[in-house]
Amino acid sequence: MLLKHTLFLSGCSSGIGYETAIFLRQQGYRVICSARKTTDVTWLKSQGFEAVQLDLTDSASIQEAVVQVIHLTDGKIDVLFNNAAYGQPGAVEDLSREVLRTQFETNFFGTHELTNLIIPLMRKQGQGKIIYTSSILGLVAMKYRGAYNASKFALEGLVDTLRLEFKETNIYFSLIEPGPIQSNFRKNAFMMFEKNINNNQSFHQENYLAMVSRLQKEGNTGAFTLPAQAVAKKVLKILKAKKPKPRYYVTFPTYLFAFLKRILPATWLDFLLEKII
Repeated sequence: MLLKHTLFLSGCSSGIGYETAIFLRQQGYRVICSARKTTDVTWLKSQGFEAVQLDLTDSASIQEAVVQVIHLTDGKIDVLFNNAAYGQPGAVEDLSREVLRTQFETNFFGTHELTNLIIPLMRKQGQGKIIYTSSILGLVAMKYRGAYNASKFALEGLVDTLRLEFKETNIYFSLIEPGPIQSNFRKNAFMMFEKNINNNQSFHQENYLAMVSRLQKEGNTGAFTLPAQAVAKKVLKILKAKKPKPRYYVTFPTYLFAFLKRILPATWLDFLLEKII
């Protein structure tokens, strides 16, 4: 089978990254995966993927991953899918500077560094597409998600700027706004909450009970949750587009709140968002 374009994906150990890798491979694309843990890299290779280790909090790891991908592809990468991220729950006043910095190291700084290493390859070949998994929380803020809100708002601003700066090129930047998707996101977020938030001494201790219950709930947390392949289909849509759109919404809540943000006064939107734990 003649392979289509070559893609490099971050965050492929589970969820959106893994399902996107499977889906695009089935469509005939060459997919090079990455994961933070070496055990996950080994597992991805056992699934038949080309895979490299990539820790977005570590510049040396990012640089080594790119070197390996260049070796595998002779320097030709048609698409970069920046998917790796995690959520750090907790009220803003409970977030230490270090905890907030760590959130940004993965979701923002590491993603930025990786992108800047791939861009010269795309400039040299005269084309490319760079896709980012953002979030409904890059459009509107919700309480007890301040670290994640901030990282995704920052990412959205950076990508909007890149799109303007590359206006006269054939390199395109797109944001995917998933909303509720079936993945390990909640499970991992709960682990970070337990690790970094002193619940027993927090002013928000009582309110955290509902949040923790949601994070620990098995299965879907709402009627509008979609499987991870819903995001993969949006990635495919971007790959097939001659000129991709700046943003691709996935689930109903993302469409809804993007619309409400445009039409409602901030105080009205806050009233709705405040109800969401």
